[in-house]
Amino acid sequence: MDNQSGLTRKIRLIWNGLAGNIRFLRNKVFYDIKPFLPRALQIYVRRAIVKRQRVAGAGLWPIHQGAGKRPKNWSGWPQQHQFALVLMHDVDGARGQNKCRGLMELEERKGFRSLFSFVPKDYQVSAILRQDLLRKGFEVGVHGLKHDGKLFTTEQSFAQQAEQINQYLKEWGAVGFVSPSMHHNLNWMHKLNIEYDTSTFDTDPFEPQPDGVGTIFPFAVPGSNGQPGYIELPYTLPQDFTLFVLMQEKTIDIWKNKLDWIAEKGGMALLITHPDYMNGSGGTVLEEYPMALYEEFLDYVRDRYKGRYWHPLPKEMARFWRAIMAAKRAEG
Repeated sequence: MDNQSGLTRKIRLIWNGLAGNIRFLRNKVFYDIKPFLPRALQIYVRRAIVKRQRVAGAGLWPIHQGAGKRPKNWSGWPQQHQFALVLMHDVDGARGQNKCRGLMELEERKGFRSLFSFVPKDYQVSAILRQDLLRKGFEVGVHGLKHDGKLFTTEQSFAQQAEQINQYLKEWGAVGFVSPSMHHNLNWMHKLNIEYDTSTFDTDPFEPQPDGVGTIFPFAVPGSNGQPGYIELPYTLPQDFTLFVLMQEKTIDIWKNKLDWIAEKGGMALLITHPDYMNGSGGTVLEEYPMALYEEFLDYVRDRYKGRYWHPLPKEMARFWRAIMAAKRAEG
């Protein structure tokens, strides 16, 4: 490496560090004052910010071409399906929990199964609902302790909350974690007793931590000091709140175009939606969108790609990926 290249790299590292610190402070201030801001004002401000970010992120969102590169020695999905489809739902509040049964029934009718992740310290999570989801072949996960943006404030506080998260994982028979607001530190996550995590994305400049992982495939996060490690499942389709609440999109064209690209690349289409923001009556209010848009997406996948996609639960995807990683290690 010549001196100029070395200097450029050092400047880039310093800049990235400063940018990360600025984001941390900005996010901390936002979550500190958020409880005192009217919800309508929060949405208005975020819409204005996203509008600017969308212009700045043109060419990298919703499709980042580099993310389509296949893993080394990739042998394909089970039964040689063209691509994989994983569905998740983050249940942010009690309002969302009340809509879970309707969403579960919709997916059952369409032939799909998904993960429902709950926030145990923000509302009373229904044990009956959890049991019904499991009985019907769905999956249950933990979505943080509280949806307050403070899980990763310090490593010490994360470790303390991790102990409680592990208790809920054990009590619920859950093996996966989905981080609130996609805050993440993949090294700290080893403190969780999980098989997989979803706190990253291939590309999404609108998240509080916009550092995309640049792949539409799962990847292993190896453990250290005897830790087993886990599988990271990045989401690869834009979240519903971003599209329909902040951007106020009226169609699912972005979902369809991104799904078509993922299918072409043979990757994993992982979609996170939120029952909290779905409106089953067909109307649109401040932070809700018609559930019919999600139903249209399911119909699009089923009709356009019938027989061409593998549709595992997140835990099944993680176990598949761990198995192929083990096989590659055995092959040397």
